[in-house]
Order: sequence, then C-alpha cells, then structure tokens
Amino acid sequence: MNTQPLEMIHTSQSAETETDKLARNGFTPDEIISLFWLRQWYQHGGSDRVEVLRQLEFLKLLVVNGKIKP
Repeated sequence: MNTQPLEMIHTSQSAETETDKLARNGFTPDEIISLFWLRQWYQHGGSDRVEVLRQLEFLKLLVVNGKIKP
C-alpha cells in the first residue's frame, strides 16, 4: 500500500503535486477530488476492492486507447 502523502510526488528536479499533474492533463477539480477519494477508499479496504479495481482498470484502458478524454 502506498503510504506517501498525496502531495509528495517529486519529478527529477522539481516538485509537482499529483493535483497539478491531473489538472495539467485536463481533469476538473471535482474529478480530481473524486479520484483521490476513490484511491483513499480503495487503499483502506472499500467494500469490494476487486470490483473497484476492475472499473478503474477499464477506465484507464478507455483513456489510453483514446475512447474517452480525461
């Protein structure tokens, strides 16, 4: 499990937060909050972790293949 705080992601020479990365890639503030909430919920057990993982992997596949825009 990733125990690193959400805002402690570092690039090679400058610090860039996950929020900044998501915003730069076109996610709205509401979408960013939802993603962080889902990750937090999933990492701490959730009620059905496998189902959430499947849904997130499917969403990732759609974005990677250009079927939906982030």
